[in-house]
This record gives sequence, structure tokens and C-alpha cells, in this order.
Amino acid sequence: MRLADRGSCGPRSAAACRCPVGTGAGVGRFDKRRPAASRPDMNPDASTLWRAPQWALAVLLACLGMLGPFSIDTYLPAFTGIARAIGASPVEMQQTLSAYLFGFAVMNLFHGALSDSFGRRPVVLIGLVVFTLASAGCALSEHIGALVVFRALQGMSAGAGIVVSRAVIRDMFPPADAQRVMSQVTIYFGVAPAIAPMVGGFLLDHAGWHSIFWFLTGVGVVLLVANARLLPETLHVSERQPFNVRNLMRGYWSLGSNPNFVTLALASGIPFNGMFLYVLSAPVFLGEHLGLVPSQFFWFFMLTIGGIMTGAWLSGRMAGRVKVTRQIRYGFIIMATIGALNLVLNLVFAPTVWWALLPIAIYAFGWAMMVPVVTLLVLDVVPERRGMASSLQACVGSTANGLVAGVIAPLVMHSTVALAATSLAMMAVGVVAWIWVKPRLAPEQLAR
Repeated sequence: MRLADRGSCGPRSAAACRCPVGTGAGVGRFDKRRPAASRPDMNPDASTLWRAPQWALAVLLACLGMLGPFSIDTYLPAFTGIARAIGASPVEMQQTLSAYLFGFAVMNLFHGALSDSFGRRPVVLIGLVVFTLASAGCALSEHIGALVVFRALQGMSAGAGIVVSRAVIRDMFPPADAQRVMSQVTIYFGVAPAIAPMVGGFLLDHAGWHSIFWFLTGVGVVLLVANARLLPETLHVSERQPFNVRNLMRGYWSLGSNPNFVTLALASGIPFNGMFLYVLSAPVFLGEHLGLVPSQFFWFFMLTIGGIMTGAWLSGRMAGRVKVTRQIRYGFIIMATIGALNLVLNLVFAPTVWWALLPIAIYAFGWAMMVPVVTLLVLDVVPERRGMASSLQACVGSTANGLVAGVIAPLVMHSTVALAATSLAMMAVGVVAWIWVKPRLAPEQLAR
């Protein structure tokens, strides 16, 4: 059976964008009881585009999202080996990471906007082609200049799948189903940071640093073939936006000046840094404060990733059963409670391994429970520009991550009290943003 039918069934009904929000279908398939055109803000032909179970599409989209962490985490264990092989200094090697992150952040602004004009499939497929070629270029690099250039190209292309996949989900599913699929993507995506360093270390030990980038080349080829065969075009032809500078600037202005969009992006992106702060500070937090050796850092990452995956699983279970406002409230309550407890414990006791890692995992659980819901609210602020909304949301997140990595983490990582207080403050930014925006959202956005 063909999984994807890329045809179109005809003109789109206006009711597809304006009818009351429903509760969605079951976990494994589309809701056959309601015609596609009666479901709000989604492709009216969605039921014909993907006939396999929802989890299969979630796996396909999660694999696209894994390109980002795999591109970073697999080659980090080889930093020293690469520097020695090509005669690069530590500062020059750091430029390979900076070039990747800069390219990733800049193109985050454009992947989604391009997909609103040219369709989701072309942006994903072209991104995979560029990523694959850039990975091969990294593998063939013999000096630091070439490696920096190809790493920048990797970064510019790796974000296409992450940004566009969010828009694909909302194109294809009504709100409750979209939340389930978004949660499934988060669960599968959570595997990447856990296994990528191990894959990179294994390849470095047994086949040299070039093999890491040949591995990424192979991943790119596999994903390119899989998406070329299976990924449907989910943007309905009637929803495509004209591609010109004036239209793009109008779209960016309409979203960037929309207070609901900005505050929802802050509500999802800033609390993440309450957890990410500890990841960035891991060498000092785990090594100096908790006295762990690098081989024991694995437990911190496993607990944190376990919290994310469990929270995402629970979010999927709650979809269509618990109101979105309650899900978001529960997530913030968990983060606030454990964040405050973490601060108190660090004020009263010297940090030890047996209790210091658990609050971070519970915080991650609370964040993952609410973020799929908030992400969908972000995408629905301006439904006709979901790709651009996903781009700008990713840009807000990347900017916050960069600020935390470059400025905040170095200032607070040497004190566990400062780490706990800063983490709690970042969560508080998200709470304030949500409290402000909640009464300003349309009732139908929250009645899911």
C-alpha cells in the first residue's frame, strides 16, 4: 500500500479554517466521523495524504529532528582527534561548532517561511540534499578552513526538518491528534542526545574521525530516500503564500508584532533554559560540584532525557481528555514546585549526587508535559503562516539558548545556588508570559 498520495482533492472549503475546534481522533488514525473539510485549520485532504498509523509519521518527522543533535553530539568526542589530525588549535576547532550554530540560527528564520510559499516537501528534501553533501564535505576536509565552511552548511540545512516538521503536524491533524503526534515526536527525538555521543565515540575509536561524518552522510542519504518516498506535501495549494520580499516582511512583521505570538514563544522557549542551563554547565556542575568523572555524566543525561520522554508521553495521553489550559498549568506547577525545592535544598545542604540530579529530571518532565500544547498554540496564532511561525519560534528559542550559553551559564555555573536560582527565574519568565497571554487567546483556541 502506498503511504502517501500527493494529489489534491479539489478546492479548499472556507470552513476548513473557521469552524469550531473539535477534539480529534484516536491515537492511531484520522477521525473518519467528520469530513476533513470540517476540521479547523488543517489540510482538507489530510485523510488521503497519510494512511499509515500516526506513530509512523511521528517517527519520520522525529528522524528529521534528530539531525540537529546528531550533527553536534556525534562529533564532540572527536574534537581532540580532529584537531590533532588536521593541525587545528582548540580555538579553531571551536569555530567549527560556532559556524554550525550560527548557520542553524540564521536559517531557522527562513525554512518555515520558504515552506509556506514552495511547500513542505521541497524545503525538507533540499535541506537533506545540502546536509548530505555538506557531511561528505566534512569527511573529506583536510584543513580547518574547509571543515568550518562545511559545518556552516550542515547547520544551515539541519534545521529544515525541525522547523518544517511542526508545520507538517498541524497541517495534517486536528488539535488533539496534533498534540499526540507532537508528543510522540518529542519522545523519539529524546533518544538522539542519549545515543549520539556513544555513536561518535565508537566510530572515533574504531574507524577514525572521518567515519563520523561519513556516518552523518549515510544518515542524510537514508532520510532523503525515506522522505522522498513517504513524506506527503501537506500544505494545501490554496494556502501557499506569494514569495516576494514584501510579503515575507509583512509576514515577519505580523508575527513579530503580535503580542500573543511573542509571549507564547517565550512561554515555551524560556523555561526550557531552566533545564538547558544545567546541560551547558555539566562539566562544572557534575565534575566540580558533584565530584563525578566524565564516564559518570551519563546518568545525568539519562535522567534528564527520561524526564523529557515521560512528560511527552503523558502529554500525548492527556490530549483530547484534559483541557489545554490545565495541561499547561500542571506543567508549570511541577516546574515551579521542583524549582523552588531545588533552590531551598541548595541553600540548606551541600549538593550530593543522590538528590541533586533528580530535581532537574522532574523539571524536564514538567516542561515536556506542557510544551507540545504551547507549541501548537504558537502555530495557530496565524494559521496561514504556520511555517513562518515555526521558524520564528525556533529563532526565539535559539536566541535564548545562545544567550544562556554565552553569557548566563558562565556567570552562574560555579555556584549551585546561583544555578538553582537562575533556573527558577527562567521558569518564572514562562509563567508570567502564560498568565499574561492566556486571557487574550480566543476561547476556541483553548477549548480543545
